[in-house]
Amino acid sequence: MNLNLLVIYPYAPWPLDRGTYQRTFHLLKALALHHNVDFVALTEEPDDTGEKRAVFSEFCREVEFIPFAHPPWQKLFPQRLLNPLPSNVQHWQSPDVAQAINRRLTPGRYDLVHICDLVLMPYVLPHKHHTPFVVDRSRVDLQFQIMEHKTLRFSTRDRLLRWESYAKLWLYEKKLARESLLEVVCGPDDEVFLHQHVDPKAPVMVVANGVDLDYFHPASAPDSRASEPTVIFCGAMDYSPNVDALRWFFESIHEKLLQRLPDVRILIVGKNPIAEVQAYGSRQGVTVTGGVPDVRPYYRRAWLQMVPLRIGGGTRLKIVESLAIGTPVVSTTIGAQGLELKHGENILLADDPESFASEISRALSDPELLRRIEENGIATATDRFGWPAIGARLANHYDTLIQKSQPT
Repeated sequence: MNLNLLVIYPYAPWPLDRGTYQRTFHLLKALALHHNVDFVALTEEPDDTGEKRAVFSEFCREVEFIPFAHPPWQKLFPQRLLNPLPSNVQHWQSPDVAQAINRRLTPGRYDLVHICDLVLMPYVLPHKHHTPFVVDRSRVDLQFQIMEHKTLRFSTRDRLLRWESYAKLWLYEKKLARESLLEVVCGPDDEVFLHQHVDPKAPVMVVANGVDLDYFHPASAPDSRASEPTVIFCGAMDYSPNVDALRWFFESIHEKLLQRLPDVRILIVGKNPIAEVQAYGSRQGVTVTGGVPDVRPYYRRAWLQMVPLRIGGGTRLKIVESLAIGTPVVSTTIGAQGLELKHGENILLADDPESFASEISRALSDPELLRRIEENGIATATDRFGWPAIGARLANHYDTLIQKSQPT
């Protein structure tokens, strides 16, 4: 069945310089290969050159960018306390955006609306009676915020504000579970959380993150491994889980690793490094690159990638990219959640500082282990994580959903 889909994103995912952009871009492209897709994105910056529009016009039937500016965050009293919407959802609301989406969502025009994340639900909920919607969750907001609350260091004021938000967010998650035709999540941990803590009957489908196997092919960049053992950490360096991961590594793991391997080098690669991340560059053997035009040469330079994440939700694109290009991974269990990888086969896992330092030093000191993890990682990525196959599975599931929802 060739469906007419409206896909709405809170941003235009281009260039592909964030993990979330990788997921949303490739799922959009895959859906457009199987269905007729009109794409609408909120955008904070004008597309003066038309570059972004040209990218999405290659595979979408129609492309519309709606100008959007983030409003100031609401004050606690009276606006925030009296507003039933969670603050993070309210922050994305705009009358102009609502008007533009209302113009499109006329009865009979689309078979299904695909939105990215729950912040867009207020725009499509009024049209649910004639056009069902599904939500792709790059992360489950309630789960993510609770993990942040347990891990990060918040002031007493910020913790109180978060408690006010959690109650509203929990109710909103329950509403999303009732009203959406489907929630698409990144991993089984997300599905378990929704069914245990939100709604046991929530319609959920797990669609793991993938990788562009041609772009991240081992031959896509020269094999220029550094002469000294080098460990990379890749990701957006203003994203709180990544910042917390580096904080934990340098506070609890780095010194232990140096005691085992004094010549080890740490390579931190990613856009927008905050001051805390930039400061790590002054440490022995640590380099902070900031944003780079192409991450592949850095993957090929490193002997392995570390993923010391303590805040989960979703799945880590950095891991599937690393597997595909042939850079072995040492990760926490939370970091690798949802990917169904096996310790000692296609990844190395450790969850406390001593074990994490030990696994890195063991891999860097054992060429045969490193080679086995690398080869198995490439095979796993090739077999399971290619975007076309992942997207086709989702597109076919949409066929089934619409057929079941139509009256006989």
